Parts: sequence; structure tokens; C-alpha cells
Amino acid sequence: MKRFLLCPALALFLASCVTDERHLVEISVPEQRMAVYRDGVRVREYPVSTSKFGLGDAKGSNQTPLGSFRIARKIGKDAPAGAVFKSRKLTGEVLPPDAPGRDPIVTRILWLKGQDPHNSNAYKRYIYIHGTPEERTIGTPSSYGCVRMRSLDIIELFEIVGNGARVRIENAPLAPAVSGASAATNGVR
Repeated sequence: MKRFLLCPALALFLASCVTDERHLVEISVPEQRMAVYRDGVRVREYPVSTSKFGLGDAKGSNQTPLGSFRIARKIGKDAPAGAVFKSRKLTGEVLPPDAPGRDPIVTRILWLKGQDPHNSNAYKRYIYIHGTPEERTIGTPSSYGCVRMRSLDIIELFEIVGNGARVRIENAPLAPAVSGASAATNGVR
């Protein structure tokens, strides 16, 4: 009987160690676009917003860091679109797109951990991919360091990628989509 009790505990431990090796998220700062790849095939594309303060990883800079990252934590599963987070906790408030006033983190959080020496501060700086109520600014550099997305887009991305998925933020255009793959078949938006 004890053997059966250990199996669920072992399964839970092993599940927490699983890393998403199938997905890559690439973000182009000059294009303010994101492409999502599954097993090397582009499956989605979204508009995003990076920092209005430029590029870098210095503490207190409000800049978007460049390089390789992993998704360290996913926060907000099943929260409604527009749900407001403060210190990564739901506040109970829900904002519609383009609500006037302040600009909180909403809907979902994908917390990034830098993999390179030049972006090693990202996790401690709370650099996320997250939803924003300021959807009218998506497609322009307007964040305070994070990568912002429309609420419906971050919900979709949250469901696609898992913990440990690779993320690249680059000061370069996105690679061209695989030839012969159409926007309709790849879900490009």
C-alpha cells in the first residue's frame, strides 16, 4: 500500500521538473512582434510592446534585456482577461482593454529568467511577458522593461508554452516564416 502512496508523490515531483523543450518564443524589438515556434515550425505571431526606455539589463533601468531566457514561472492560470496583478497576486479587480488611468500588469504572467551573463538580472528585475490594459500601445515601445501583450493574446500564449520554454529577445527582425506555410495554417495574426 505504501508503494501506491509514493507513486502520486513521485509523479508530482517529476511533473514539476518537466521542461518545455518543444517551444521557442522569439521577440523582435525593431518589429515589436513575437513569433512562437513548436518543434521549429512557426505556429503563432503576435504584436508586442517592449520598453520605451531602450534595451539593457541594468537594475532600475526599466529597459528590456536582450538574449536567451527561459520561462521560469507561469502565473494566472484561469484568471479572467483583464484581471489585475500586484506583486504577482490577483487583486480581484478586472480592467477592460484601454481602460483609462494607471497601467497595471493584467491577465497572465510569464516570468523570465535570463540565461546569459548580460541578462542575468532579468528574474530579479521581474521581467515578464504579460498582459496590459493599454492595448492601444501594443506594437510600439511603451513598457517599463517587460514584454506586453493584448489580454487575449497572452491567454493563448500561456496555454501554448510551458515552464522552461525558451525565449529569445533580439534587436533584429524575426526570421522569415517557413516557406510554403501560410498565415492561415500557422495561426499568424
